Amino acid sequence: MESSTLTGLLKKAAAEFPSRRALSVSGKFDLTHAQLQQLIDHAASLLTASGIQPGDVVALTFPNTVELVIMFLAVIRCRATAAPLNPAYTAEEFEFYLSDSESKLLLVPAEGIKPAQAAASKLKIPHVSATLCDANSKVTLSSSPASNLDSVYELVNDSSDVSLFLHTSGTTSRPKGVPLTQLNLAASVSNIKSVYKLTESDSTVIVLPLFHVHGLIAGLLSSLISGAAVTLPAAGRFSASTFWTDMTKCNATWYTAVPTIHQIILDRHESRPEPEYPKLRFIRSCSASLAPSILARLEAAFGAPVLEAYAMTEASHLMASNPLPECGPHKAGSVGKPVGQEMAILNEQGEVQPLNAKGEVCIRGLNVTKGYKNNPEANKSAFLFGWFHTGDVGFFDSDGYLHLVGRIKELINRGGEKISPIEVDAVLLGHPDVAQAVAFGVPDEKYGEEINCAVIPREGVSLEEAAISQYCKKNLASFKVPKKVFITDSLPKTATGKIQRRIVAEHFLSQMSAAKVPKFGA
Repeated sequence: MESSTLTGLLKKAAAEFPSRRALSVSGKFDLTHAQLQQLIDHAASLLTASGIQPGDVVALTFPNTVELVIMFLAVIRCRATAAPLNPAYTAEEFEFYLSDSESKLLLVPAEGIKPAQAAASKLKIPHVSATLCDANSKVTLSSSPASNLDSVYELVNDSSDVSLFLHTSGTTSRPKGVPLTQLNLAASVSNIKSVYKLTESDSTVIVLPLFHVHGLIAGLLSSLISGAAVTLPAAGRFSASTFWTDMTKCNATWYTAVPTIHQIILDRHESRPEPEYPKLRFIRSCSASLAPSILARLEAAFGAPVLEAYAMTEASHLMASNPLPECGPHKAGSVGKPVGQEMAILNEQGEVQPLNAKGEVCIRGLNVTKGYKNNPEANKSAFLFGWFHTGDVGFFDSDGYLHLVGRIKELINRGGEKISPIEVDAVLLGHPDVAQAVAFGVPDEKYGEEINCAVIPREGVSLEEAAISQYCKKNLASFKVPKKVFITDSLPKTATGKIQRRIVAEHFLSQMSAAKVPKFGA
């Protein structure tokens, strides 16, 4: 069945829209859907000739380039498993990920990624570079025997093939390996296409790294299976200075990003507005909580509805989203309604909770992984009562919209009062002089945990700790007001722009102990 595999959906789109633009590299070249499929099949034949078998894991580490897209899809076409990795990793990190995924081959760009190649050599994993010179040529590998396209045409992709292997971002623990099948990916891209009504008339610019589900599945793959067009920035990554030029040039109809990138786009708009902006159907935000104040500023600036969504690697990305305006209201502070899967709020006994009652968000559906790789302990706690447990606390309102309170392990327990850091973030971001903010828990002798926060002022603004504290006292219950405010010019983030509270807390705690500040609670 075409609809049960990602490769089937891609082939179907290429057959329906062969001459429509599929993939562009800004200022370089354009590929149609038919050309892209031919390039994928040819690259897959090179991989099979190199000895890649169904079930083998192939690691890829590239910037956001056309070679990454083609080789990623070629690996899947071979019935092998693609494991995309962040090119900014250290040699030690590459060693962990290559080893944990049991990779048989590492693919890199022509210029190489030295730490990755060093780690591969140490593990005795062969590494090969991939290059596409122009739209009329084929991908070449630095080392591959003569290939035969028939070997690829004989391969039939199965819905149970493990196609993608990623690691969770490890917000609370060591990263866990997540295998996702053809069926998981097909279900997820179909859900995304459906909720946003993506068609061959749509076009977007990828601003997020393709080694993470948000950019890969929501931005790239959902567009391709819809017959839509995707543009990769020439720099191979997001650039605020070229973003709107790229969006205008490719007649973009939407884009998806994390809140950090939305804030960068907004700040640039306010300091250096473009002469005109493309007419967008919608703007999507996901991967971290979007403060209502930022959502309102985005809508006012760009004249498009901002739809917040909820996703995680284990669900092949999308779980819930606010709908398009023609399908219902979108609510600031909510991540919308479940899309294409069952979702329930459960208590610790596994009982479904009524509307407006908080509990753990749990899901089940064709998009959900069958379990973490080689991690029986994690699987035991994640799959209970017939549901996958997300680790997030939330509730459904009376309209069936999901509201997230925070990660179970990130809720701040101040003397028995559970505080949602998301709620405090939203208040901090409502301050007119705050560009970015994050609240987090720190150890406290009196209360067990106390709340602190770090804020980045807007450009050219001088902020005092006292001004933030006063603002919080006006807008939060007294027990939720941060005890300590750190004014800073940067916050530690993951490669995908996600702010991890645990890392931020460790960062500022270490600064304080280094400055010999008295112990918390003293």
